[in-house]
Amino acid sequence: MLEEPEVDLPTLGRRVRHARQQAGLTLADLAARVERAPSLLSQIENGRREPRLALLSHVARELGVTVADLMRPEAPSRRAALELALDQAQARPQYAALGLPRVRAGAKVPDEALEALVGLHEELQRRAEIRAATPEEARRANAALRHKMRARHNYFAHIESLASAISAAVEHTAGPLTERGVAAVTAHLGFTLHRVTDLPRSTRSISDLRNRRIYLPVEVRGGHDPRLIVLQTLGHFALEHSDPTGYADFLRQRVEANYFAAALLMPERPAVEFLVAAKAERSLAIDDLRDTFAVSYETAAHRFTNLATEHLELPVHFMRVGEDGVIYKAYENDRVTFPTDVTGAIEGQIVCRYWASRQVFHNPDRYATHYQYTDMGRGTYWCTTHVERTADGDFAIDVGVPFEHVRWFQGRETTLRARSSCPDPACCRRPPAELADRWSTHAWPSARAHSHLLAAIPPGTFPGVDDTEVYEFLDRHSVTEAQVR
Repeated sequence: MLEEPEVDLPTLGRRVRHARQQAGLTLADLAARVERAPSLLSQIENGRREPRLALLSHVARELGVTVADLMRPEAPSRRAALELALDQAQARPQYAALGLPRVRAGAKVPDEALEALVGLHEELQRRAEIRAATPEEARRANAALRHKMRARHNYFAHIESLASAISAAVEHTAGPLTERGVAAVTAHLGFTLHRVTDLPRSTRSISDLRNRRIYLPVEVRGGHDPRLIVLQTLGHFALEHSDPTGYADFLRQRVEANYFAAALLMPERPAVEFLVAAKAERSLAIDDLRDTFAVSYETAAHRFTNLATEHLELPVHFMRVGEDGVIYKAYENDRVTFPTDVTGAIEGQIVCRYWASRQVFHNPDRYATHYQYTDMGRGTYWCTTHVERTADGDFAIDVGVPFEHVRWFQGRETTLRARSSCPDPACCRRPPAELADRWSTHAWPSARAHSHLLAAIPPGTFPGVDDTEVYEFLDRHSVTEAQVR
């Protein structure tokens, strides 16, 4: 038994109204002819009620059309089609989330205005579908930001100046920034710190701007330096960030806040003095920078890229690579050939298996610092690589320079050397012929999908954060604080 097609009530209603107006009848006239209340016919014409077949047949006879005419799926006119499209667009969750009033497509609204409104909604929907279908927006934003960072040597003078002023104000002139120093920075910027056990999982910290409180978890998740989390949060306020206008703006703010935090943990003047002295002695080492300021290897490597080109005249590249070879972060101004996709994005790509960031995982002691020369198509590069263990697995932190600059670094005497011709598939992506002959028709691996590469960018002003959870948290703690007082 075939199912009857589902009736599109809004279109049916528009066709009934169109036929009634073409017949020169008012709603009251038609209601009298079919012996029904005008309110019932009004609900039908507005798509809010489905008529019985007997009533629809009676209406069709009085209007001089067939039931099939009234039930056709297309709108009866261009004007009706625009009215339907506007109603449908304003019923979507995306429009409701904007909190804007609905526009009623009455007779007084000109056709041109309807065309413009529907066109705007269609473009908004197209952009939303592109954004939801792939993480392309994130990749393009990341690539664009990396180009800007390269143009300025990954050095932000205005953030350095601000961080230096704050460091001077709290009298942090050299060495590691202690927990007491972090508290001093927090107080200097007018905030207090509060450790809690119920911070929402989608957040690393929550700031109550009304009461100038920053809430942090009792135990930092993922092995992050608690000082870094506090300083990154404070960076948004010190840099006067406002709600991000889109993903690109969100990403820019995040990079600036991270830079601010590193500039406080390793202030420019003492860090540059240390690096200049190390270069003069030809003993530059990320390990030493890490130990001098008591930060993680990754934080030290990041900070080195901020200062190396601007103050030491060294072109550099940086990578954070997973054990599977996936690039999570990357930066270069030394013309090293990173793998990229068609948008120019590096993140998510697989690095050559012969590069130091992959070879380090094969060392008998993978946590010892690894030094390596790699011959590439456009020259030879030297890298210093260190593996850091995190809650999400092991990651290789890699800093490299062109061969002509290796004389300034510790580890330059290494004899480890590799050759890479990537992106040529014959380099490392195509299996050796003997292996392929033996196994190509007898292997069926079940791939582990990298879901983060397929997922849409989470919605919201701050992507991935559940606003309701945040507001409930602040409500809960504002009551608690009031009770304490």
